[in-house]
Amino acid sequence: MRTRSLSTRLLASVSILLLMFFGVTIWALDAVYRNLSENFMSTRLDLQVANLISASDEQADGKLIPGEGLTEPRFINLGSGLYAQIERDDGEVMWWSHSLTGTKLELTTKVAPGKRLTRAMKLPDGSEVQALSVGLQWEFPRRKVRNFVYTVAEDLEPYRAELQSIREQLIGWFSGLMVLLLAALAILFRWVLRPVRQVEREIEAIEAGESSELSGNYPRELVGITVNMNALLRSDRERLLRYRNTLGNLAHSLKTPLAVVRSLATTPQLQEQVTRMDEIVGYQLKRAAMSGGTGLGSAPIEVAGVFESLRVTLQKVYADKHIDIKLQVEPTARYVGDQGDLLEITGNILDNACKWCRTQVMLTASPLVTPGTRREGLILIIEDDGPGIAVEKREHVLKRGARLDERVSGQGIGLSVVQEVAQLSGGSVDIDTSSLGGAKITVRLPAP
Repeated sequence: MRTRSLSTRLLASVSILLLMFFGVTIWALDAVYRNLSENFMSTRLDLQVANLISASDEQADGKLIPGEGLTEPRFINLGSGLYAQIERDDGEVMWWSHSLTGTKLELTTKVAPGKRLTRAMKLPDGSEVQALSVGLQWEFPRRKVRNFVYTVAEDLEPYRAELQSIREQLIGWFSGLMVLLLAALAILFRWVLRPVRQVEREIEAIEAGESSELSGNYPRELVGITVNMNALLRSDRERLLRYRNTLGNLAHSLKTPLAVVRSLATTPQLQEQVTRMDEIVGYQLKRAAMSGGTGLGSAPIEVAGVFESLRVTLQKVYADKHIDIKLQVEPTARYVGDQGDLLEITGNILDNACKWCRTQVMLTASPLVTPGTRREGLILIIEDDGPGIAVEKREHVLKRGARLDERVSGQGIGLSVVQEVAQLSGGSVDIDTSSLGGAKITVRLPAP
């Protein structure tokens, strides 16, 4: 799943880089410490061999055995982890340390005089030791020369335990350092990206109609974006206003010539064609004037007042039917769009309901939650107690020019205009049967 947060992306990228950098650093430090420890152990074994040689005393039978000069107490203690052995070139072991007792560690080896041999060996319990064997040529009295091999071995377990402790400390230190660095970077990114979040909040405020433009208090890198955005918002509002004014003027200009042509028409066929021209012009002008929403920065419309004015008007128009028009409008219901579109939608449906009803019409308005936006849309439900609309004819009445009864006045374009306005807003129009017995028309208008 791709993240949409710039701060999260930056932190994730930096985290990967820090993991790679600290991983290489820990590996390098571990290698350095391991090499130093191995060199230190090798030096320590050299010193133990030198100590063993210096403490060796000649025996009458041609043996070399360490005497009182041997000062290393670990050679005496069982299981001390330090072991030693002196071997003659004929394979006879002349001396071994008391620490070797019971270990069954075979230190016998062949090393030429002046040569050294370092090797790893295993104890019976599976633990390993590091052994150093040094070949030595010893001259006894009467120029008698013999070759010996001095071997010293040290348990690797303490070394490895210390190495493991150092590794754990390195990982702990660098992990803590990484957490501190990421926390500091998170604070830094939050401060650096604060203008971007401000742009986001102001754009959301413009979408919600709480503001009309972006403020001008931004860093130099964002000034170009905000200035161009404000210019685009102003241009959009001005263009929409000019467009609507032009269409209004065109509609007004066409009314008089069409009325004159209709009055001069002498035949039913000519009058029918003039009426058809009037319907087409009216429909296309209404269709062109629809915005399907509103320009950014426009405030949501309080629908209760709009619906109340429509109710009063329609009760006057259909005063002879004594229609009871009920309004059930939730206080939080708002329309995010152009008021002309809202009047077009509600007026057409209410007018049709009043034409077909017997005595009752009911309008219900409530908020419509739209995922992914701060704004709420609008749900309109208009019902009447008329004959209703048959299931097989519901799709037909949404087409332009369609009427259920040719005897009822009208152009047959009302519901088609409603459907187009709703679809431009991403909404829908559904026809069903009302609990009052007539038609039930539901219009969903999500926030743009």
